Amino acid sequence: MENFSLILAIVVVTALAFDFTNGFHDTANAMATTISTGALKPKIAVAMSAALNLVGAFLSVEVANTISKGLVDENGIRPEVIFAALVGAILWNLVTWLVGLPSSSSHALMGGLVGATVASAGFGAVHGDALVTKVLLPAVAAPVVAGLAAMLSTRLSYAIGKTAENTENAEDEATRKGFRAGQIASAGLVSLAHGTNDAQKTMGIITLALIAGGSIAPGSNPPTWVILSAGLAIALGTYIGGWRIIRTMGKGLTDLQPQQGFAAQTSAATAILASSHLGFSLSTTHVVSGSVMGAGLGRKGGTVRWSTATRMMVAWVLTLPAAALVGALAESVTDLGDWGTAAVAVFLVASSAAIWKLSRREVVDSANVNDTDGTEPAGVVTAAMAAVTPPPAGTVTDDLTATIPSPAPSPATATDPAATV
Repeated sequence: MENFSLILAIVVVTALAFDFTNGFHDTANAMATTISTGALKPKIAVAMSAALNLVGAFLSVEVANTISKGLVDENGIRPEVIFAALVGAILWNLVTWLVGLPSSSSHALMGGLVGATVASAGFGAVHGDALVTKVLLPAVAAPVVAGLAAMLSTRLSYAIGKTAENTENAEDEATRKGFRAGQIASAGLVSLAHGTNDAQKTMGIITLALIAGGSIAPGSNPPTWVILSAGLAIALGTYIGGWRIIRTMGKGLTDLQPQQGFAAQTSAATAILASSHLGFSLSTTHVVSGSVMGAGLGRKGGTVRWSTATRMMVAWVLTLPAAALVGALAESVTDLGDWGTAAVAVFLVASSAAIWKLSRREVVDSANVNDTDGTEPAGVVTAAMAAVTPPPAGTVTDDLTATIPSPAPSPATATDPAATV
């Protein structure tokens, strides 16, 4: 590997650090519903997801090629630009993990790359058509399509598994166990799909750095060592477990039964695998969140906690511009020379350490990931409705008529006792 400079080594290490954060940030996508319904114990679930993420990393390179060849002009992009992009992506991942919001690691990476590239080479270096067709449009369409599919699948699951009123409890429990088994299988499929999509993003960014540093020729596919290291990094991050986001996805968004979990994960896995085949840099977070909401609405009497959903959607909207802004600022500093790059690296490490220290104030781990009451504060409309709710029937007594004054007697009836009421 010729021309493998110090800055290129720093970029590769930083890219693998991003891949690690991507792993624990997105563990919830595959395993949150499985953990929340009790289909798998938390540690077993994340270990299974980690192994399948590693396998999935070797199944395709289409998404990696979208990033390394299609999103920005690889000619003239310096390794420092990619380093700055990764800084923006990592910090956004850590901030949203701290507050337990399932935002998109993919869009954080895309935003950081676009912002750093614009700061370095101008808007002309960004391929707008690829950004729109392979990043922005899937970001809007994916959660809607996955949500509708999950809602229909949930209704179908309940229709198939519906039992008569006189069905024995043992048979009903057997049905629930069957859906739990199906949920484990579908969770494994989501993990595999996550490896084929998200691990490739890091492969693409490292490949782009190698091209920018002159280590490989433009247009090259990711080398084998890049595929292996990216797969291992995301698998390790997945095994660590992003318990804060698992809690939000599994319990904070809606309450899921095994039938709903099975429908949500099957719908999500199908959408992710299809996008990976087409080379779309899809957000697995968007897909899984949409499918979970769809599954919540698909069950009769099911609800979605829209305050949580709204916070998630706000984070989705802010991800690209926020990461782009940080990436652009980081690129402006690295452009000052080696000391600028060192300053950005120190800032990244210090910020990451500060976020981790803040997370220790309220620890969320495998032991308490499901410890939430699942309630949502009443909004203004709900409180107003409760305030004007009439009393239950039967609470009004005949004594109420005593509070209504009788009309004054007329002169004709004042002396006639038979005429009084």
